[in-house]
Amino acid sequence: MSFDDDLNACAALVEKADPDRFAASMAAPVAARRVLFPLFAFNTEVARAPWVTQEPMIAEMRLQWWRDALKEIAARGVVRRHEVVTPLATALMPDQAAALDGLIDARRRDIASDPFANEDEMWAYLDATTGTLLWTAAQALGAPDSDQAPLRRTTRAIGFANWLTALPELEARGKRPMYDGRPETLARLAKSTLTDLRAQRGLSTASRTALLSGWRARHILKTTARHPQRVARGALLTPALWRSLALTRARLTGRI
Repeated sequence: MSFDDDLNACAALVEKADPDRFAASMAAPVAARRVLFPLFAFNTEVARAPWVTQEPMIAEMRLQWWRDALKEIAARGVVRRHEVVTPLATALMPDQAAALDGLIDARRRDIASDPFANEDEMWAYLDATTGTLLWTAAQALGAPDSDQAPLRRTTRAIGFANWLTALPELEARGKRPMYDGRPETLARLAKSTLTDLRAQRGLSTASRTALLSGWRARHILKTTARHPQRVARGALLTPALWRSLALTRARLTGRI
């Protein structure tokens, strides 16, 4: 199955900005990549919108551009020509495109430097971003509605693991995202979040394909639970050999 220029552009964008999701997409069935690459490229563009400028108004304008593009897809009317938007319109149903607006709205908080007020606010953000992204991917791949609750619980673990790896850079950029960044708090959250990975049992093949992008989550959470001080040092790296084995294991077993 060959890709056109747009899908190749989406794949290249994901490969450069989000290598873990690129590796997971390449491990997925070829047909699934037509959904995963546009979605993950969209997520990359939206996630970096607040970071490419120091002007809040410009960041808001960038996010609004993507909101408008989603509205066009949801309306099934004329959709703007764009290397990400064009294949995204093919991959999504109108209701799925409309649901992604919540992801963009959540990303607006990245424009500011304020930390989460409490733990509940943090979980709500992660559900609106990682949870919505991966549930949309699962839906577009054919997952049944009954998968939504267990999939979103699993994405708590994936989202928090991703958040842990991003914390050093966020703080270096003047952001203060954690309501409580003490090592003991990070260890507690990592331990409790590991149990969320159990929710993936019994999910459909479509949902498991979407969740494959979280293939490093278990290792990151286990490392944080045992050595939370590594988070601040950005030392949650996965050994190269283990990375290869972990992704292969996840692909073959259907569990991250």
